[in-house]
Amino acid sequence: MGEVSMIGLDLAKSVFQVHGADASGAVLFRKKLRRHQVLTFFAGRPPCTVAMEACGSAHHWAREIGRLGHAVRLIPPAYVKPFVKRQKNDAADAEAICEAAQRPTMRFVAPKSEQAQAAAVVFRARDLLVKQRTQIINALRGHLAEFGIVVPKGPAHAPHLVRAVEDMAEPIPELARPILQMLVEALHRLDEQITYLDREIAERAKRDETARRLMTIPGVGPVTAVALAALAPPAETFKRGRDFAAWVGLTPLQHSTGGKQKLGATSKMGERTLRRLLILGASGVLRWAARNGVPAGSWLARMLARKPPMLVRVALANKMARVIWALMARGGIYRAPAVSV
Repeated sequence: MGEVSMIGLDLAKSVFQVHGADASGAVLFRKKLRRHQVLTFFAGRPPCTVAMEACGSAHHWAREIGRLGHAVRLIPPAYVKPFVKRQKNDAADAEAICEAAQRPTMRFVAPKSEQAQAAAVVFRARDLLVKQRTQIINALRGHLAEFGIVVPKGPAHAPHLVRAVEDMAEPIPELARPILQMLVEALHRLDEQITYLDREIAERAKRDETARRLMTIPGVGPVTAVALAALAPPAETFKRGRDFAAWVGLTPLQHSTGGKQKLGATSKMGERTLRRLLILGASGVLRWAARNGVPAGSWLARMLARKPPMLVRVALANKMARVIWALMARGGIYRAPAVSV
């Protein structure tokens, strides 16, 4: 039996599957492990490369197994799927992970530290609360519309919904008013919690040197700056800014063949939170430009003259992503060009 050089680990909640192979790819063992057996198993093996999919709990296991002396490789699940043979099961998944990790051109995900994951919790929590607030606002709009009270969409019009519920002169049946008041109270609690998280993010932005530099870029505020510092991989992961923009998912999908270029919609790959924040930031820049105008002959002026607004937003977000990578990789602050965007 050869020496184990690669182990594919299929992660789970309770039952894990491992697949060991030598340097040539020959199978040396297949084994199931209960959760409490995983670290004991790897502690008893000579140092080798351990590969797993970059999914839930992967970074935790990467840290724990890495402390035992093994080299850990995290692979995006989409890159593992082509290596699964016929039927899908835990053993086939572990074998596919092992084979994918042995490819010389495979791309890996950098394991995150506990601090980096802890810093990301504030954004996950904020996203959840914002979604819940949107659900309650939509519920109030829908319920009030049934009684002839129509309010425009958007959180900016939420106070009108609250006033309608609290105004006894509005034609709302008394049977429904206490229930609607419960939704209003839940909306107030969510507003307070989101405000608290926004203050926390703003404080982190003030303390973080990288976040302060990123906020010099038009369209990048405290939330986006701290999110980039917490969620984006290290800048050295990418060779250039366009690679970072592609990772975020701000480049078009390709369906090219026969030498003919065919580009589709944005790929929407990478971290969706960062992509959404960059597009929102670009939208803010465009709103400012609509009010104050843009310099004639600038890149933004040329884009606005010949492209649809949503395409310009995504193109500007792509441009922002490349500038962000440059600042994260090389330091410094953003300095507007002679002809500003």
